[in-house]
Amino acid sequence: MRRQISTAIVIVGMAAGLTACGSGDDTASEGVTVNWWTWDERQAAAYEQCIPGFEEENPGITVDISQYGVEDYFTRLTAGFVAGTAPDAFQNSVPLLGEYAGQGQIMPLDDLIEETGYDLSVFDIGVDSWQYTDGQQYGIPLDWAASAIYFNTAMVEDAGLTAEDIRTMTWNPEDGGTFDDIVAHLTIDANGVRGDEPGFDPEDVETYGINSLTANDYNGQVTWNSFVSTLGWRLGGDDAAWPTRIPYDDPELVETLEYVRSLGERGFMPEFGQFTVSGAEQMGSGSVAIVQGGTWDATTITKIPGVEVEVAPTVEGPEGRMMISNSNANNIYAGTPNVDETWAWVSYMGSEACQSTAGAGATFLPSIGASLQATIDAQAEEGLDISSFVQILENGEIYPTPPLAHGQQIADTIQPMFEGYFTGERDEDVFTEMATESEQILTQ
Repeated sequence: MRRQISTAIVIVGMAAGLTACGSGDDTASEGVTVNWWTWDERQAAAYEQCIPGFEEENPGITVDISQYGVEDYFTRLTAGFVAGTAPDAFQNSVPLLGEYAGQGQIMPLDDLIEETGYDLSVFDIGVDSWQYTDGQQYGIPLDWAASAIYFNTAMVEDAGLTAEDIRTMTWNPEDGGTFDDIVAHLTIDANGVRGDEPGFDPEDVETYGINSLTANDYNGQVTWNSFVSTLGWRLGGDDAAWPTRIPYDDPELVETLEYVRSLGERGFMPEFGQFTVSGAEQMGSGSVAIVQGGTWDATTITKIPGVEVEVAPTVEGPEGRMMISNSNANNIYAGTPNVDETWAWVSYMGSEACQSTAGAGATFLPSIGASLQATIDAQAEEGLDISSFVQILENGEIYPTPPLAHGQQIADTIQPMFEGYFTGERDEDVFTEMATESEQILTQ
């Protein structure tokens, strides 16, 4: 998500201060139509299931869901801000909270929350991430996401390992812990030699122990973050929200990324950009034995035809298990002429009834604990064990992505630097530059 919002901010700046003249489609002939947008086709289908219940409870209000690909979702959205035709409500990502709230494009929801007695305490995660610098609440959480380990059961067994070995992997930056041992042993070259055996050829690998952890995004959510966070490192440093500097130059991050880069150098994982297909496709082709991916990948990667894939938590490090989590939320367009009706839909989406219904397919993880458990129970009936997802939430093994004052500018600036580091064009000096650039951007 972080990479798909590159062009949106330019248009948003043009829109600041405009008086909106409408929202989406005209109202229905016998009532009001609330228009809701998302970039995720799976969530669009999931929340469609909530519409009958909502419309039954709210006669005269209909809901129209539109889904646009992430490539142009935010461009369409911000063009709507300019024209006054943005949807009444829409799914948003944390990096754009600062831009949209700061320019008055989305509504603070505190008055509506108070007037209707809506209880934010129903959420187990995500509420704080959607509070702007003015202290007001601008988003109602929809979901949360973190990292997970997916492993090919047959490959693990063929290597003489067990599922428990994968689920209890430990890591440290000095020798890599049992994680390093396992990834090396699961790696096999074209001659059938394993990565921890004499004669292994790192230049001619048939199956890598793990997919690439060398992402070029600014927070490493599904790659390196779950490693460095076990050392106590946090993206926002000491600030849980609105940091003025990202500590890219901390020794903990530097030594973690040096270790990650060494995995590619030793032939245990693909080099940066080597594979352009998804983790599921890499797993399906036998190119990798383990994929570290997003929690949202569960129902895709575990249903590869002919391949049994199981789920495990990320590595445990010196300070336990920890990783960053992102939470998407509903925002209401400040120019909507249908405030009450839109709030009715948004608050219904943020109910246990709706999130349990929409979340049953596990295409996303509900932010409401009871609904998350309903999702896990529904998947267990289909033979998929994703109980580790609720365990990391209950054990406090995640921390939220901090909202940033200029989130997209950070992403656009930092991503090429990571790419340069992982391709070998840059070395450790890049991290000091990253930290300095982040401070300059965040203190504008």
